[in-house]
Amino acid sequence: MIWPAFRSDIWHVGILHAPMARVMTAAPLRDVPVTWLPEREPFQYFADPFGLWRDGVLHVFVEDYDYRDKRGTIRRFSFDRDLALRDQATALATPFHLSYPFLIEDGGEVFMLPEAHRSGKLTLYRAKAFPDGWERVCDLLDVPAIDASVIRFEDRWWMFHALPGPDQRALRELHIATAPALTGPWRSHEHNPVRAGLDGARPGGTPFVRNGRLHVPMQDCRDIYGGAVNVLRVDELSDQSFKGSAVRTLAPADIASPFTDGLHTLSACGEVTLIDANSIDRSPRRALVDWQRRWRRVMGAVRGR
Repeated sequence: MIWPAFRSDIWHVGILHAPMARVMTAAPLRDVPVTWLPEREPFQYFADPFGLWRDGVLHVFVEDYDYRDKRGTIRRFSFDRDLALRDQATALATPFHLSYPFLIEDGGEVFMLPEAHRSGKLTLYRAKAFPDGWERVCDLLDVPAIDASVIRFEDRWWMFHALPGPDQRALRELHIATAPALTGPWRSHEHNPVRAGLDGARPGGTPFVRNGRLHVPMQDCRDIYGGAVNVLRVDELSDQSFKGSAVRTLAPADIASPFTDGLHTLSACGEVTLIDANSIDRSPRRALVDWQRRWRRVMGAVRGR
């Protein structure tokens, strides 16, 4: 057993040299090369990758997380056609935690829908100067949606997301919303939650269409948070109904990776696929990191009086 204070999930973002079509059919994927993003300092990590190609350049957006303050920002990495790193920068930072920088292309523009449930809102941002200049557009939902993943499918926009709550609600309930346009108005599905269970209810990547059918990557959290990804094929989707079937499971052991403790994002990005894999740090130094964070908060409150 790992004491909670001595367990730290350390995620690593990788670029699989294969499109989603191959990822869905190849078994296993150990022969597919992976380009890993640079490593962070101890008790820091990159996770939740989403990307876009622009003029032969791959831009990858990730959560940049530090256990020392427990607050994430969005960082951007750019790679050339050979996947050599060109540069990196902070793309978006707010007073509250950000993660899951879901990217959307619509009407010739690029949007980002980062997870920020601690703000109490789901806020859409527009790239006023891609890739690092972002401005707020509007709030899409009046609920603090987690890992919201959207796609335009059959002339409507659909959103798959989780919600915070007790008893692992964010891991075991899938909620859906729909809208005529990206900016809304968004309406929650009348049968939410449409799916329950730790094996495939929390979104984990980009929805995509394969053989005319909508597919949505979901986290498999039965054994551990973000243990694997189950790809859910949507068999029925309307304002009144939803049915889905798991058709593909990807575990960290399926990929040529030294990071084998988890896999919780699968993002299609043209000729490549983005993933993140976990390596659990069991060092008791984590307790010291937490103590130092609490001490800084206390001292900051004292100085603020």
